[in-house]
Amino acid sequence: MSARTDNGSPQTHPARDSDEFAVQVRGMFDRIAGVYDLLNSVMTAGLHHKWREKAVDRAMLKPGDAALDVACGTGDLTLALQRRVGSEGRVVGSDFSERMLDLARAKSRTQAVAKAAPGQGSPIFEWGDALELPYDDASFDAVTVGFGVRNFADLGRGVRELSRVLKPGGRLVILEITQPTRPPLSTFFSFWFDRAVPMLGKVAGDADAYSYLPESVKSFPPPEGLAAKMDAAGLEPIRWTILAGGIIAIHVGTKPGTPGTPATR
Repeated sequence: MSARTDNGSPQTHPARDSDEFAVQVRGMFDRIAGVYDLLNSVMTAGLHHKWREKAVDRAMLKPGDAALDVACGTGDLTLALQRRVGSEGRVVGSDFSERMLDLARAKSRTQAVAKAAPGQGSPIFEWGDALELPYDDASFDAVTVGFGVRNFADLGRGVRELSRVLKPGGRLVILEITQPTRPPLSTFFSFWFDRAVPMLGKVAGDADAYSYLPESVKSFPPPEGLAAKMDAAGLEPIRWTILAGGIIAIHVGTKPGTPGTPATR
């Protein structure tokens, strides 16, 4: 049974409380994978690359470290992490959209050939469910999510999983869209996401997917709410930075314990 909007018309974007939510969202990202990078650049005026680099800075990785990028999409953040850890490090990009992963692998190969950067190494891209990650406890020095936690069916459970696979002393970094609260930016934000973004989706051939984006932002908790989820997962201290006048937030939390010591679950 499909949900309906207040005016009685069919609601085609995924309902978070639906049993089919994960299946619907996965299918949506499979469909838009081919235009994902282009529309990201259009919607953010190309600034999403700069925001990802800031997120990577906050992961504070060193050469030889291990990092996990969850909901990696087409791999931009994953590749940035790889540049920080070098050939001796290990980076895994995980996503539940096989189409996105295919594009991430192709992008990785293309960049490796184009840059021919000696000693940089290449990340591994593999399928994974953010709510049940296929990795051992305390496996990574840093875990990142770029514009992906909004799509978790259960945010609290997802953040606990991200924390679980962190080593003691490791950092969780979450880059996400947030809603500005003060005009005029809040007015522009509402216009852009409620009207312009769905129109871009129509041009790209998938209006449903890009009508889901504004709804996912509206239903996502404010920065304080995400910080509370991270706190409940045992991370400390938790800090966040607001960018682009209030449209973007980067959260950072550290897993308690001394690096190199066994973790407790």
